[in-house]
Amino acid sequence: MTDTLIASHPLDDAVRLEPIGEGAFRGRTSAAYWNMAGPFGGTTAAIMLKAVLDHPQRRGRPIAQTVNFCAAVAEGEFEVHVRLVRDGRSTQHWQVEMRQGEAVVTTASTVTGAERETWSHAPAAPPPVAPAQDLAVFDTGGRAGWRGRYEFRYERGAPVFFEGGAEAPQGALSRNWIRDEPPRTLDFVSLAAICDTFVVKILQVRGDIPPVGTVSLTTYFMADEAALARQGNRPLLGVSDSRAFRHGFNDQSAEIWSDDGQLLAVSHQVVWFKG
Repeated sequence: MTDTLIASHPLDDAVRLEPIGEGAFRGRTSAAYWNMAGPFGGTTAAIMLKAVLDHPQRRGRPIAQTVNFCAAVAEGEFEVHVRLVRDGRSTQHWQVEMRQGEAVVTTASTVTGAERETWSHAPAAPPPVAPAQDLAVFDTGGRAGWRGRYEFRYERGAPVFFEGGAEAPQGALSRNWIRDEPPRTLDFVSLAAICDTFVVKILQVRGDIPPVGTVSLTTYFMADEAALARQGNRPLLGVSDSRAFRHGFNDQSAEIWSDDGQLLAVSHQVVWFKG
């Protein structure tokens, strides 16, 4: 691992989009961010956001994004189609589709908004956690390819797998430092991907690996461009938890904090699991 930023980061390669028409882009899946049966969902979310950010009519910064993973994304090319649904004074509302052939594999709803100086109040605070440099780097060797594209340092909740699963459910709470590997200066695209870097909670709680997949992921971006620039490429603090596992689905929520204690993003997702 090195602190030296490189000219072409693997994430930038993974989210690269070629304009092919009005509101239409072409991209290709990346082996560097492959998961067990398709691309890492965080890069898919980042691609959907980048398509909006690249649209010539886009104003302001991302405020919210909901990504629905409709079907497995196959290896190879895809198209992303972006439509401005409503252009208001304060916000723009976008609909996005990722297609492979005639099939829609992912949809997204995105809101962008103009930056304004307003009254501010931040009652939330990050939990007390040891500095990143005081925690060991989590070994991602032998795990899904995308895991090697991030550096994880766990204070609590590192995934542990047991032969036949854990005897009793483990805790779902995790606290860990995260950053891109190799290091990359934080922007909204990388932040969208990082919001999905938390271990799917049933793996953490049961200690085994059943068939599993995120169905829907919503991210609220609380940071502005200046906050991301201040963070640079230093590790982010992630806090994640679940509340219920029932009928083959579970919730999963996360907070992303800068290393100086500013809340940058909040995410919520619902996950399907088998068994």
